[in-house]
Amino acid sequence: MPRNSLTTVMVFSMWLLSAGVGAAQPHDDKERADVATALKDARISLEQGVSASARQGKPISAKYEVEDGKLQLSVYTMKGTHFSEVIVDHKTGKVAKAEAITKDDDLKAAKAQSEAMARAKRSLQAAAAGAVKQNNGYRVVSVMPELRNDHPVAEVTLVKGTEWKTVSEKLD
Repeated sequence: MPRNSLTTVMVFSMWLLSAGVGAAQPHDDKERADVATALKDARISLEQGVSASARQGKPISAKYEVEDGKLQLSVYTMKGTHFSEVIVDHKTGKVAKAEAITKDDDLKAAKAQSEAMARAKRSLQAAAAGAVKQNNGYRVVSVMPELRNDHPVAEVTLVKGTEWKTVSEKLD
């Protein structure tokens, strides 16, 4: 009996760990294909969208994503202790809407990103521009800050056609 219990606990633990790792992946193949296809219609770079969102607060992360079948540029911002998701029109560069972040997972991510950006000396735009400069022909799809060994780093995801890559840019 104890052996079966131990086996059950081990299997369950492995399942939980693998589920967490899978959830942390930025895009699956279908999502990547959808974003790459839709991004062809975007006239605004992610960097321009981040700049446009700054009127709503300090940008703390940004990504292009397909939501309900449509491309959108989502920028998380922070003003004081409040977090917002700012949607920037990918064709005009104007803020389409801004909503308070209240969902637990989104709020947790925003808090972690704001902590990384509080220690940053470089902006998200600078990190994205640096990644593009080092990867000719690529376009930024997302820029997500995090703390790595107590240093702020931006994970920048880029695409060129169907080629995807993620590079790290120091923010301090």
